[in-house]
Formats: sequence, structure tokens, C-alpha cells
Amino acid sequence: MKLVLLPGDGIGREISSATRLVLEAAACRAGIPLEIRELPIGHDSLARYGTTVSDEVVQEVRASDGLILGPTATMDFRDPARGELNPSMFFRKQFDLFANIRPSRTFEGIASRAGQFDLVIVRENTEGFYADRNMELGSGEMLVTSDVAISIRRITRQACERIAKAAFELAETRRRRVTFVHKANVLKISDGLFLEVCREVASGYPHIETNDYLIDAMAAHVVRDPSRFDVIVTTNMYGDILSDLTAELSGSLGLGSSLNVGSNFAMAQAAHGSAPDIAGQDIANPASLILSAAQLLAWFGRRQSSQLHIDAGQAISSALEELLRQGAWTRDVGGKLGTAAAADALCSAIRVNR
Repeated sequence: MKLVLLPGDGIGREISSATRLVLEAAACRAGIPLEIRELPIGHDSLARYGTTVSDEVVQEVRASDGLILGPTATMDFRDPARGELNPSMFFRKQFDLFANIRPSRTFEGIASRAGQFDLVIVRENTEGFYADRNMELGSGEMLVTSDVAISIRRITRQACERIAKAAFELAETRRRRVTFVHKANVLKISDGLFLEVCREVASGYPHIETNDYLIDAMAAHVVRDPSRFDVIVTTNMYGDILSDLTAELSGSLGLGSSLNVGSNFAMAQAAHGSAPDIAGQDIANPASLILSAAQLLAWFGRRQSSQLHIDAGQAISSALEELLRQGAWTRDVGGKLGTAAAADALCSAIRVNR
């Protein structure tokens, strides 16, 4: 398996280093060959090559089996004409990574704000309100006058259909419940289309229970009782907000993983930002990127019918779960370890639990 690792900005280098060590330990344990090519992205790339995403990086990613993207300083990159591309948007759009799979679950040993739960948000990744990915040319956000700003929302039948199918296929491997989240009472045409297509897709899965909620009501329901939900499917912006909310309800946004999946490629990505205020202090929680990389291993294993890769991903998740139960992790979740020490502890746990 050949992976490209792009550390990113802020805490990206620290958590990417931790993730690489853990991946190598899991690959060694499983007896699978693993090659990881590390390249600059974000500010490092902008300083070296005049662009946040270089041609070399794109070529290497195309030739790889998967990508691990560390957090980047997205707010700093405002002018694509000056090479300031949003790396996350770039790869999602370039490789048509239409599904953002965001599991949220509670862990023994980590205080939960809303009881025990285990759910997955399946977020459409390529259109919606996001101005950087809903137009063929230019931005979907416009300043008409100095006092008037307009943003265009794109919703297509094709995108709705494939994200709904992804949600139902995932639900078949879990508790067989799918919830559609929308705002069709107000956005009658665009969210109306999303809801219509979800219901059409549902007719092909009669054994799976379905329901739907308005986004505002859904935010209240996941705070009150997230355990009632299994797979939640929704459009881009709603999914972005709900996935951060449910990750925080599980104990910390730093425990939420994220995998961006297309028809033939996948990108693991930390669910949080680059946190420049704590960069270089060895206190960042690397769990989000590590768990995302574990998802990537499992995705590759399913595509290649390789149980060894699936087991390697599970070994990472299980070992981390045990460390969290013991309180042997970073300070933000009640532990005492720094970033590097947490990675070392996880590597040791993976090697021991054969």
C-alpha cells in the first residue's frame, strides 16, 4: 500500500508524525508492506513552490493508494490566482470525493456530554452552499455591491442519489437505520429535491428503517439523545456542522475521524483545524488523524478484499480505545501525555496486542 502524507500547517506536523508512526506499527503487526511518501502542503508548499498544492504533490497523490491530509490554515488562503488554494477543497473536487464519512462515538474513560452513542454522519461533499465547489468556473459567492452579498447553492439529483446510496450501503453493515436531514419546509426546491431522492433510494432498501428531520430539530435531537441515531445522511453544510457537534458530544472534536471517499480514491483527514496557537507545544491530540488513517486502511482493505488491511485499521482503533479507557492519552481528554508520548504508547499497545 502506497500512501501520501501531507502534514499541513499548525499542529499538522506533530499529529502527522504521530499518525505515521502508528500506521507503520500497525502495518508491521499485520505483516503488510506500507510505503509513505511525505510532501509539503499549505504554507510550507506556498513558500517553496508559490502554491499551496504543487504539481508534484498532485502527481504523487494520483499514483498512490490513498491520501492522508493534515490540517491546513484554510482561512489564510484567499486568492487562488496567487497559489493560495484550499488543499481540502482541492483534493475533494479534483478526485471527486463525494462522501465525507464522519463516525462519532463515545469511549469508555472519556466523559460524554449526552450519554453513550455510536453514529455515523454521511455528508455530501461536492456541492451545497460551499462557494468553492458548486460552480464550473468562478465562485458561487458574489459581492454584487459593497452592501449586497449573494451565495448560490447547488443541489443535483446525481449527487443526492450517490450520497444516499452510500448511506444505505453503510447502514447495511450497522444497525439498519438511516435518517435524512434537510430543511425542505423552507428550501422547498433544493432540499425538496434532496429529500425526494433519498426517499426514492430508500425504496430499494425496504429492510432499512428510515426517518427524516429538519436540520434545526435534528440539532436539538442529537444533543438530547444521540443514541437513537445510526446513519445520518445530509447535504454539505448541515453535515459539516452536525459532525462537529456530535464529535464534541462524544467527548472531544479531537476524537472525531473523517474519511473522504470517491468511486476510486479516499482521503483521510483530521476533523479539526490547524490550531496554530498550540503548535509546537507537544500537547495536540493526534487521535482524529490517527483514527481517520485507520478508516483509510479499512477502506483499502475492503476494496482489495484484504482482511489484513481491515484488521490493521481495527488494531489501531482497538488499541486507542483501550488507552482512552485507561486515561493514557493527551491532556485535552483527561490524560497526561504529550503528542509524541501518546503516539509511542499507541504503537506499543498495537505491538503487544497481537
